[in-house]
Amino acid sequence: MGFLPVNRDDMDARGWDSLDFLLISGDAYVDHPSFGTAVISRVLENAGYRVGIAALPVWTDPKSISLMGRPGLGVLVTSGVIDSMVNNYTALKRKRREDRYAPGDAHGKRPDRAVIVYTGLAKRAFKGIPVIIGGVEAGLRRFAHYDYWSDSVRRSVLFDSKADILVFGPGEQAIVEIAGRLRDGAPLAGIRGTSYIANEIPDGAVEAASYEETAADRRRFAEAFRIEYEEQDPYRGRPVCQGHGNRYLVSMPPPMPMTTGELDEVYSLPYERTYHPMYEKDGGIRALEEVRFSITSHRGCPGGCSFCSIVFHQGRIVQKRSKESILREARILAGMSDFKGYITDIGGPTANFRNAYCKTMGKRGMCRDRQCLFPEICKNLNLDHSEYLDILKGAGRIKGVKKVFVRSGIRYDYLLADGNPAFFNELCSNHISGQLKVAPEHASRGVLALMGKEDIGVYKRFSEKYRKINEKLGKRQYLVPYFISGHPGETMDDVLELVEFLMDSGFVPDQIQDFYPTPGTVSTCMYYSGLDPRNMNEIASVRDIAEMTNRRTLIQFSKKGNGRKARELLRSHGRDDLAARIHNN
Repeated sequence: MGFLPVNRDDMDARGWDSLDFLLISGDAYVDHPSFGTAVISRVLENAGYRVGIAALPVWTDPKSISLMGRPGLGVLVTSGVIDSMVNNYTALKRKRREDRYAPGDAHGKRPDRAVIVYTGLAKRAFKGIPVIIGGVEAGLRRFAHYDYWSDSVRRSVLFDSKADILVFGPGEQAIVEIAGRLRDGAPLAGIRGTSYIANEIPDGAVEAASYEETAADRRRFAEAFRIEYEEQDPYRGRPVCQGHGNRYLVSMPPPMPMTTGELDEVYSLPYERTYHPMYEKDGGIRALEEVRFSITSHRGCPGGCSFCSIVFHQGRIVQKRSKESILREARILAGMSDFKGYITDIGGPTANFRNAYCKTMGKRGMCRDRQCLFPEICKNLNLDHSEYLDILKGAGRIKGVKKVFVRSGIRYDYLLADGNPAFFNELCSNHISGQLKVAPEHASRGVLALMGKEDIGVYKRFSEKYRKINEKLGKRQYLVPYFISGHPGETMDDVLELVEFLMDSGFVPDQIQDFYPTPGTVSTCMYYSGLDPRNMNEIASVRDIAEMTNRRTLIQFSKKGNGRKARELLRSHGRDDLAARIHNN
């Protein structure tokens, strides 16, 4: 069917005199199921609506989005795959030099706080039109939230943007219901997976501290966050209300989990699987390269890591596609003219969580006060890699496929807990391209506990087993562990413990992730409020950028140019023994 219209000529080619919806995105237009813009627009198209795309419009000029005329039902707004502030700035608040989601990596085409800016643009271009905001930026900022870049609590983005309704999470179910209500002239309030503004608290809702209270009192902020976090469950969750002045934000419970058939339908839609040809002259869209020949097998993650926003976005309940649907997509990839024989990934937020569901989840939802994998793996969690293994093998047997890799991350504690070694052996034998990325995140037990992660001893056991399997296979394959510096609760003693662990293991990290306080995570609540919202214990955080830089220098002691500074820092903290282990660099 081709790309959706981006101009009047495209509309004429389809015989359209008008649109039902215009979708404004802060990303370039990539018609691939890894991009939310593509999924939502194709879902609406499949439901019978006419959708046009305004990707990376000139945000100061209403004419840049009015080329296809006034849409009949509404305007959809998203900042893109990433929050615009995260996309535009590093964790040290420095301007990024490139944007992988823009043509030719050009930076500066996406405004700061894109959801607010694009909504204002739509309202100027089309007076009185309904505006629906969604995506990661809108969803994670739907409540009063701590904003790292202004170092303040901001109002819900629904109030600041003045949009009509907000969709959080993946959004396929909500957007079709919204479209139907707009078509029929029905009110938009009360749809699962959405937030709206009301003059009073609806029946059955739970009230969180108001914006004004959370902005003035950090304890009230943490208390409000806990309520918001605990209600993010489709089975037992209640609407959450939060006052903003004399009105209320009403955030409905998440939508019910999509069935396998529903997910299969979403991924069977006619995606072009590439960027729009108008970007060819600029060198294309680099973000596509990582995912073009990858396949999403499931959504959701029961891991519940404190620093991850998945609970507020896809949720903790795993929703999976069928084997047949995944293999059908693999055959599509194998038939593409530029396919070289390598499926780069079959996975999800965590690749091997496809069957990591709770045996009681379907009756009462996820546990309110327990995690699935921390401090130990729950006895009710299903431990089974057999179906995922069968899919990997099946995709590898498709004509034209040389290799199927797993690159979306492995949760190694879950892997080790599965008593059947078949998946681990197969993974090392056929699905790693020389190195496997995993995320121990830290070495300190105290920091790991705050992160909701297993003890570093589990990583050590996994690493040793990985080494032995590859040794038996005669393969030289490496682990690439990821670590976070500056997480709330991390002390200098914790940093030194991590440095010693790295020295003992012989691993030199090329990259360290500075903790980035983004909206919608437990860790960000800790960072701002100084409290762990789960138990209200006090938590200290590093807030000085120079200190963050020093900690990263220590952890990357082997990096060229860091040696002298790292030795000085270690000696200043009384660790001459560690300083002596750093070679000149």
